[in-house]
Amino acid sequence: MTAPDIIKDFPRVSAELVEQARPYQPAIFSDIAGRRGAMHGRIQALRPRMKLAGPAFTVEVRPGDNLMIHAALSLAKPGDVLVIDGKGDQSSALMGTIMMTAARQLGLAGVVMDGAVRDSLEIDEMDFPVFSVGTNPNGPTKNNGGRVGHAISCGGVTVRPGDLVIGDGDGVVVVEREQVAALLPLAAHKVASEAKRIAQIRQGNTAASWLHSALVGAGVLREGEVL
Repeated sequence: MTAPDIIKDFPRVSAELVEQARPYQPAIFSDIAGRRGAMHGRIQALRPRMKLAGPAFTVEVRPGDNLMIHAALSLAKPGDVLVIDGKGDQSSALMGTIMMTAARQLGLAGVVMDGAVRDSLEIDEMDFPVFSVGTNPNGPTKNNGGRVGHAISCGGVTVRPGDLVIGDGDGVVVVEREQVAALLPLAAHKVASEAKRIAQIRQGNTAASWLHSALVGAGVLREGEVL
């Protein structure tokens, strides 16, 4: 049986796990997940200070058309991150002040879209987290169907409904919801290890311990050679 175009509900990463993940940078999750899950750098925070974390509420639209985003706003739950496959189109904005105000009023955690937005100054004043491929003053159409609540591709990454989405000034990382609990201890260990290494550097130990063997392995140095 074919799944409906609009899937109204689905399992989500728990609010408890979202709160535990929130303090970590997306870069930390990318590192501990094997450098997987980071969206293409074209998707950036509208303002560098913007951060978000929450379960993905996925939307697929035709380029330049936001009909299905309106449908998604009717179904998304507080804490969700609206993640939109807009095909990377920058010829018109998919959302602006009116829809972002609605998203904020509904308690959504933010919006991530592989597409453009508009009214960026007003969104900045709202302090609502928005990640996009840029801005365009041109408005969208509202004529074409799409899908809600299905797996999508956003910024070159597969995003399933309910997966963890976490973003900051570096960009956006997606973590499969089943993996979040297992990755959290690794994230804590990574942060502690990096803090220890930074402390060593500040004390004058700037040389990377792994560098020599990596250079030998790459054939840049021969055994016995040093920099």
